[in-house]
Amino acid sequence: MSWLTIGPVELDALRLSLWVAVVAVALSLPVAVAVAYALARCRFWGHGLLNALVHLPLVLPPVVTGYLLLVVFGRKGTFGPVLEALGIQLAFTSAGAALAAAVMAFPLIVRAIRLALEAVDPRLEEAAGTLGASPIKVFAFVTLPLILPGLVAGAVVGFAKALGEFGATITFVSNIPGETQTLASAIYAVLQVPGQEAAVGRMIALSLILSFGALLLSEVLARKMVRR
Repeated sequence: MSWLTIGPVELDALRLSLWVAVVAVALSLPVAVAVAYALARCRFWGHGLLNALVHLPLVLPPVVTGYLLLVVFGRKGTFGPVLEALGIQLAFTSAGAALAAAVMAFPLIVRAIRLALEAVDPRLEEAAGTLGASPIKVFAFVTLPLILPGLVAGAVVGFAKALGEFGATITFVSNIPGETQTLASAIYAVLQVPGQEAAVGRMIALSLILSFGALLLSEVLARKMVRR
């Protein structure tokens, strides 16, 4: 029974992981919709460059992404003094962990929403426009309902990615128990301690359940989008 008993460290890591994942998706989603719409519907100079920048976190080593976040948002980084003057600290805080997770999840969310947008027949939007609807109303009442399964699927995949993020997070915010220690970094820390196989097993089981559940939900939503 002791193998099944979740300790306070594991509970703290689980709560923080869920909080980080939720905040990461909330931060990413509005921007991801705008970027996905621009990539799917607009043609402009720099389209390919924007697409490459969006997907850059997928191909960069996560540690490099975390280091770049530290260079930009750290206390001595590009925007560090400005943030400090506003009373905001991101490096080595849970808010910074959410930001790192959001950056890593962002490409997956954009991709899912973009695919959903590209599956929508533009003639439906054009028909609404000819009836006098403004572009904002067309998006809100025609486009958005049609891409909703893709949007939710992207959010769920982004949630799963943020939940398991490790490299960028540990580089940007370190591994502080109760403050920045997520499930992934807690597993890494416990692996360094001999005789903690039970704790590692419990945390891995929690990670598997949460990640598999999120991916399964994403697949269901993707199938629903295809049927529509």
